[in-house]
Amino acid sequence: MTELFAMAVWAAFYFERAAHTFRLVPVMKTIRKGLVPIALLAVSVAPFAQARGLPGYDASGSTEMHSGVTAVRNDGISLDEAVRRAESQFHAKVVRTDVQDEDGRKVYVLKLLSDDGRVMTVRIDATTGRMR
Repeated sequence: MTELFAMAVWAAFYFERAAHTFRLVPVMKTIRKGLVPIALLAVSVAPFAQARGLPGYDASGSTEMHSGVTAVRNDGISLDEAVRRAESQFHAKVVRTDVQDEDGRKVYVLKLLSDDGRVMTVRIDATTGRMR
């Protein structure tokens, strides 16, 4: 989007100089009157496209196609992150971890030992991070 805007501005200035040579000043004024609103509209729409996460739009200017979901959601959470979450929520230490496949989804099964000796089993969906 920004490349298009830069090209339009460059073209307007280039053709304005050429217009003085060929006596096209009235024509260039008309074109400039139409070009400015279009460029402003394009610049004003870009932040909304970025905020909505539209496919194919990247803030760095890349037009690479993405699934529209951030990498954290695609990869889910790591086993280390699952352990940190479980230990902080239950105030216990993880003593054993296991990774299982339940209905095609990766699930972390964590065994926790609390300070008072209780053993808890927590299941964390690796994709969403939801505890069960």
